[in-house]
Amino acid sequence: MDIDWQSLGFQYMKTNSHIRYVWRNGVWSQGELVDEPYLKLHIAATALHYGQAVFEGLKAFSCKDGKIRLFRPVENARRMALSTRRLCMAEPTEEMFLDACRRVVAANREFVPPYGTGGSLYIRPLLIGSGPQIGVNPADEYIFLVLVTPVGAYYKGGLTPVRAVVLENYDRAAPQGVGHAKVAGNYAASLEPHKVAHERGFPVELYLDCREHRYVEEFGTSNFVAIDRKGAYVSAQSSSILGSITNKGLQQIAADLGHRVEVRPVEFSEIAGFAEVAACGTAVVITPVNEIVRGDQVVRVGPPAGCGPVFQEIYTRYRAIQVGDTADPYGWTVEL
Repeated sequence: MDIDWQSLGFQYMKTNSHIRYVWRNGVWSQGELVDEPYLKLHIAATALHYGQAVFEGLKAFSCKDGKIRLFRPVENARRMALSTRRLCMAEPTEEMFLDACRRVVAANREFVPPYGTGGSLYIRPLLIGSGPQIGVNPADEYIFLVLVTPVGAYYKGGLTPVRAVVLENYDRAAPQGVGHAKVAGNYAASLEPHKVAHERGFPVELYLDCREHRYVEEFGTSNFVAIDRKGAYVSAQSSSILGSITNKGLQQIAADLGHRVEVRPVEFSEIAGFAEVAACGTAVVITPVNEIVRGDQVVRVGPPAGCGPVFQEIYTRYRAIQVGDTADPYGWTVEL
């Protein structure tokens, strides 16, 4: 195996195996490691016809002391449980979720990027309805699998700011819909606006609430967060926003660094008054956003190059915990 760890992007690379469980007659199987990266599915599987599919994303890191640690897997297990309940799916237990992540990382240990390379082993738990249904009903069989692949930075260049665009003709999720759950359909709906944003030269798009287009919701793949002029950490709040595990962690660190934390509705008109704006999520941790374009309006925030000082400090502390450069006072890491 010859991997250029320094040049890893954020895309799939075949590894030794994934782990797979099947739910039938109310019982989960014990899980097996499978070498072949393919599934055999019934042509009437509910995942294919009715969108019964939810997923998660987390990472494992090679740490300074030579050990491999999973980062916050319990939170991912709990969020997947929320998503499965919303789609009436069989729910993997928290213990099963953690065991699956541990087993598949152990089986692919050599694919965990070495400490100091900036990379990580991306872990993708996936749950799909595999049982056949022609009527609109939940499946009677489910497949839960966890795949892994080594990744580098989602956005190349580290904490380099990006431009975002508001696309008025697209909404991310309805107020009483499934925006709060990590369901596959949300991402399918985002593909066209993401393509449109890229064609216009913007790496990310920013969604506003679908009722009034007045309040900030999310960036295309990440939560919206900001630092106000008084140093407070501000996170947009809405019933349609996916609860970000990264965002929760950044809020904790911000509070411990002495910053007030506000989780509240954020009007688009407020953005111009913020000192720093960023997108945050598992893949990116923090991506500074220094310009947001909405029609003819151009809102510039933060330094024109690099990251603002508050987000830089929060990011540095967060990453240090991930890779074992500093103690983990929160119990976020799980040793393999």
